[in-house]
Amino acid sequence: IKSWLEIANSRMALTQQNLATHNSGDASSVARVKTLKTPWIFIGFCMSPWILGFLFFTAYPMLASFYQSFTKFNLIETPKWIGFDNYYRMFKEDPDFWQALKNTIWISAVSIPLRIAFALFTAWILTKPQRGRNIYRTFFFIPAMVPTVAASMAFTYIFNPAIGPINRFLEFLGMKNPPMWFVDPKWSKWGLILLGLWGIGDTMIIYLAGLLDVPKSLYEAASLEGANAWQQFRYVTLPLMTPVIFFSAVTGVIGSFQYFTQAYVAAGQVNDYSHSMYFYATHIYYSAFRAYEMGYASALAWVLLVITLICTLIMLRTQKRWVHYPNGSLFK
Repeated sequence: IKSWLEIANSRMALTQQNLATHNSGDASSVARVKTLKTPWIFIGFCMSPWILGFLFFTAYPMLASFYQSFTKFNLIETPKWIGFDNYYRMFKEDPDFWQALKNTIWISAVSIPLRIAFALFTAWILTKPQRGRNIYRTFFFIPAMVPTVAASMAFTYIFNPAIGPINRFLEFLGMKNPPMWFVDPKWSKWGLILLGLWGIGDTMIIYLAGLLDVPKSLYEAASLEGANAWQQFRYVTLPLMTPVIFFSAVTGVIGSFQYFTQAYVAAGQVNDYSHSMYFYATHIYYSAFRAYEMGYASALAWVLLVITLICTLIMLRTQKRWVHYPNGSLFK
């Protein structure tokens, strides 16, 4: 028993010694933390790739294009200062500018509501199946993974009025004069709209996540109150989906004003002499890399930035009236 007591006392003494050493270590570490200075040089070194990339690939090109918008510049000769002549030419002497702007506003006003409605409807359908839902979701998302150029070329063939399968099918159903699609100025933009709706998978995924985030208890409460399916969608689903709709609308406006690839490929396939698929970004491209008028193209780009900024600010200001956030508005 005595030996056991001696062992216990020795272990207690050793434990107290370790605690004292640990406490002294903590005190010294706290003191070191208090005296530790912020390593700004190290932080700057870690952020230097982003800072250099922003300065050389974003800030400098923006400032250079802003200066060039007031000059006559063709990539070879030295830029010549001409003041506001590029902007005067844009609004007073360039009919292609107004044609491109009109087509861009049309594609924005029509495609954005259709994409929102179609994506929301598709996501709502994909919440219903109990079996194979992952297969259905993958099937609807695959078109969004197809390269834009390949999809545009495929659609110009599918909607070809002479040999395309769409018109052959319409003729089989009894339509005598099916649409000319990309060849006809009245139908060319609708062909681009269908192309955009076919690749709706990226937007559909966002709406699907929003629908799955709606609490089921709200539907149960609405059902107990006697609400039918439409009333549940109108007063439960739609208000809770307004933040997603708002996000989709803002990104849609920004993207639609930069609409280029699909229209450029389709117009090149069918020789769009009527300029029905001539959009604002196409006008910038032709001015810069076909006519080599970099100063005028820079002016076009800055006007596009101002138009997009105004539309975005209007949407941000008006979203308080119809967007319902769970914890209040994000934009006070």
